[in-house]
Amino acid sequence: MHISKLQLVNYRNFEKANVIFNKGINTIIGENGSGKTNLFRAIRLLLDDNMLRSALRLEEKDFNRGLVNWRGQWIIISLEFDEVSQDEAIQSLFLHGTGNIDDGAIGKATYNLIFRPKAVVRNRLFQLEEGDQEGLAVILKSLTIDDYESVLTGKSSVDFTNPDVYTTLVGDFEKVRFVKELDPPELGGRIPGIFSITKEVSFTFVQALRDVVADFQNNRTNPLLTLLKSKSGVINPAEFGPITAKVKDLNTAIENLSDVKEIRTDIRKTINDAAGDAYSPSSLSIRSDLSDEADRLFQSLKLFVGESGEGYEGGIHELSLGGANLIYLTLKLLEFKYQKVKQSFANFLLIEEPEAHIHTHIQKTLFDKLNYSDTQVIYSTHSTHISEVSNVENVNILGRVEGRCEIFQPATGLKSEEIGNIQRYLDAVRSNLLFAKSVILVEGDAEEILIPILVKKVLGVSLDELGISLINIRSTGFENVAVLFHDRRIRKRCSIITDLDTALVASNPDQNDAKAIERAKKVLNAQAIGLTRKNKLTELGKGNAWIETFFAPHTFEVDFVGAGNAPKVVAILNEIYKDAPIIAASKVELESHDIVAFGQRVLTMANNVGKGWFAILLGKAIDHRTIIPGYISKAIFFAHGAISPAVVFNILTYRLSELAKDPTSGAVAVAKMKTKLDAFREGQLDFIGIRQEMLETFPADEINNIFAGL
Repeated sequence: MHISKLQLVNYRNFEKANVIFNKGINTIIGENGSGKTNLFRAIRLLLDDNMLRSALRLEEKDFNRGLVNWRGQWIIISLEFDEVSQDEAIQSLFLHGTGNIDDGAIGKATYNLIFRPKAVVRNRLFQLEEGDQEGLAVILKSLTIDDYESVLTGKSSVDFTNPDVYTTLVGDFEKVRFVKELDPPELGGRIPGIFSITKEVSFTFVQALRDVVADFQNNRTNPLLTLLKSKSGVINPAEFGPITAKVKDLNTAIENLSDVKEIRTDIRKTINDAAGDAYSPSSLSIRSDLSDEADRLFQSLKLFVGESGEGYEGGIHELSLGGANLIYLTLKLLEFKYQKVKQSFANFLLIEEPEAHIHTHIQKTLFDKLNYSDTQVIYSTHSTHISEVSNVENVNILGRVEGRCEIFQPATGLKSEEIGNIQRYLDAVRSNLLFAKSVILVEGDAEEILIPILVKKVLGVSLDELGISLINIRSTGFENVAVLFHDRRIRKRCSIITDLDTALVASNPDQNDAKAIERAKKVLNAQAIGLTRKNKLTELGKGNAWIETFFAPHTFEVDFVGAGNAPKVVAILNEIYKDAPIIAASKVELESHDIVAFGQRVLTMANNVGKGWFAILLGKAIDHRTIIPGYISKAIFFAHGAISPAVVFNILTYRLSELAKDPTSGAVAVAKMKTKLDAFREGQLDFIGIRQEMLETFPADEINNIFAGL
């Protein structure tokens, strides 16, 4: 048996969420604050026997923050199980518990936690006249968390995340229309108090590795003590008897030491002298508190580990962070193994962010090795190294969309061949696209190196600050990856930047020039391939609001110069050529307005040293005066989405700081624009207004061209 689905309604980060799980190993990835810990807590509320039953009594803070008013609303946490065992005892258990039963054996089962107003409140809501907003407001205002109840149900068969289902169960707050049925059949049947799924499954939760040393020092959280206690329950008393006798002998020997006896006598005499017999203790001893009970003895045991290979074994506090975390994780896994042998009918292992302080090779090995039979493993992680070796079909991505936390399954609706292509592609670097807020896909090293530099030097903010991950495909096979970004899969913006490779030579070369003919064939073939690529990517983006492709008319290098950046390329001529005449001729070609001349020259330069190294050299010449080619700036702001006032303010603040360094800008003009920018920050000017002010004050500044397209 395994968890096949988790549904969350109005729970913490999640307004409505569907999480799909498969057998074996599952991975949950997402940015900070996306809800990974809350998702794990939801599962634990239903399956973890270590969670106090009082935890089922939820609180105000457990309601989704997006609710205007939590009062009257419900929280629903629903688990669906698949491949329920056909064992007669288990079938019987689900018959009275969570199975969806028509006839015959059960294949699926549901188990739900419903946190809702008590029956008396629900009845008061039903008695309201339709549309009675004033009456509704009175009832809601009077509600406290004490007016709520937690109910466990099973045998439900509805999609709780469907708004219509929620309205059927809870009611319509806008129309003030509530249901008479206090326990709608859609909720399933209540679970009898004697039934507890937590007693029937093996469930281990390994929390995020925060302060391992503190956990080892706390008897409640010490994983070594947990293991020893689990073993102490089956220790043969006959085996433990001799140990008890030795402990008693040791304690007696310590108590009978002459110094110990003398000090005890002196203490008793001093107390009597000071307080008298009436107020002195009736007895006083000095003896060892070493217990002869197994549990107490085990609490005194400590784990010592040799990490350096020098033969020295130190305590947990002496280990490196990675070493301590690895030991902690190992003990928790052993705890799971001990639980698993109890022959539970389902085994679940939840591991929260196992990568903390652990070497990348260990991360990948750990993930590969933890494939226990008959066990469903669910990880949450920030690690691209773990996500690299994850099966993309078993991945859930948590992300923020317009302030909401949503869940994406990247393989939904894809063919096996498409999934295979993605799986082979997602290495540790490229799998970063699964974590990104938005993505720009590029085809080569030049774009990968220079676009981040252009953004930082021209806009004054980084791609990271804009929430954009730039991924180098290192080919033009964008569609193999871009299929991930779709309404059914990852609902995040993806810009594709690629070259059209329009030819720079005449289509009818001199027929007597063999080299010219060969060169023409080559560039015309590249041009044809570019047009084919354009058609494929345009088709890919049709009807898909998450993908848009931006084409360089020729190639990145050519269009960079064509945008007005010839001086930047001229500045690095001395680092590419050593011959003065070649440098001089190249300068003339680059500064010409003949695209064939400057295009062929910049491509020759790039090919001469390699496009990647050329980009590195060119990066040193980039400054705030550099012009970002239009197709690139459009790609950046499509990926980013709606530009916020804060981003506009940061960009213009940076531009003004650079303009202030230039005496030709004029101190008065800079000061005037700063005043306008302050007004924009205070909300006295909108984006159109500040854009117009910048255009009028500094008409030649490059930011005007960028903002014109927004």
